[in-house]
Amino acid sequence: MERYFQPEIECAPREEMIKLQNERLVRQVQNVWDNVPYYRKKMEAKGVTPADIKTIDDLRKLPFLSKADLREAYPYGLMGRPVKDCVRIQSTSGTTGKRVVAFYTQHDIDLWEECCARAIVAAGGTNEDVCQVSYGYGLFTGGPGLNGGSHKAGCLTIPTSSGNTDRQIMFIMDLQATILCCTPSYAAYLGERMKELGYGPDDIPLKAGIFGAEAWSEEMRHDIEKTLGIKAYDIYGLTELSGPGVSFECSAQQGMHVNEDHFIAEIIDPVTEEPLPDGEQGELVFTSLDKEAFPLLRYRTRDICTLTREKCPCGRTHVRMGKPKGRTDDMLIIRGVNVFPSQIETVLINHGYAANYQIVVDRVNNTDTLDVQVEMTPEMFTDNVGEIQARQRALVEGLRSMLGLKATVTLVAPKTIARSEGKAVRVIDKRKI
Repeated sequence: MERYFQPEIECAPREEMIKLQNERLVRQVQNVWDNVPYYRKKMEAKGVTPADIKTIDDLRKLPFLSKADLREAYPYGLMGRPVKDCVRIQSTSGTTGKRVVAFYTQHDIDLWEECCARAIVAAGGTNEDVCQVSYGYGLFTGGPGLNGGSHKAGCLTIPTSSGNTDRQIMFIMDLQATILCCTPSYAAYLGERMKELGYGPDDIPLKAGIFGAEAWSEEMRHDIEKTLGIKAYDIYGLTELSGPGVSFECSAQQGMHVNEDHFIAEIIDPVTEEPLPDGEQGELVFTSLDKEAFPLLRYRTRDICTLTREKCPCGRTHVRMGKPKGRTDDMLIIRGVNVFPSQIETVLINHGYAANYQIVVDRVNNTDTLDVQVEMTPEMFTDNVGEIQARQRALVEGLRSMLGLKATVTLVAPKTIARSEGKAVRVIDKRKI
């Protein structure tokens, strides 16, 4: 039986949700106009005033915000409330330039934690569950968000943060944790370590996992589920919008439901910036409808995915976003070819390599090089040089077919590539560009 944290919102009729979004958008645009001079200047430059925004159909009239705007306005330039009204910041490091610093009023935190509670309840969480939060705490949003969500869902919460893997396992086993929240790569690592310690899936008390903060494949999901004996759920969020809980998977796992009472999702063509219809792949854009301290309008996430409003078997009526298929700013240009790490992962998975891997890009004699280092599983590990070379050649051909360029493939022994306790480092770009 499907559970809901706030059924009156999660299962609201579409006409009611659209009416709510219209009201909140009009109010938020006026709020930003009055309280965020940085964005007001962008609106003025585009010739838009709050009077032009009457419904969500007018959203496309508003200017976009990007990571570059956040860097330019750092630290206080996009705040919608004075410091005295704010109670917390969260932050994440960007790929370049200044850190992203997001501000929260107590109201913002309450709403964020409710979003995370919806995700936990959708994964089966109740006041009888023990929820172990193994995301990092501190400035990173993962730990604080799921910690608060777990409280609101009524779970006994174990705030282990990341790291100290053997202690994590001790708490899972001793306290009989039933829900695990962490990055998928760390869940895979926990599973590996528990297997080493002699625990099989029937020995592990966990029933569900809520994993996010990095890209992961369906094959990785199935491997984690098999090792830990759980059902693995995806969760999505960005520090800029609040953190995890912007969207989440239900039991049907046919996309992640966007919390539409708080966020409007759009898909745009990343080049033309024109909105795209449901089902078409493009860049995901979010507008926060009721965030007080850091109210971003039309924020370009750089994530590539699709949206669908088809009826979901779970009964929730909120729009669903597909699993991001890559990022416009994570795209690698190698010898003039656009390469997404997700394409490389697809080839590896198709050849049976669902374990750890790393992509190393360099420039030698003014020519880009692409080296894919892939960890063999214990089952396929061999010291037969001829067999290893044959497997490497097969991967080279698979990558050439997918990418249209030649890569070097290096198969390495199990557990050679360093495990991550946070986000997995999949790409190392050594080029000075």
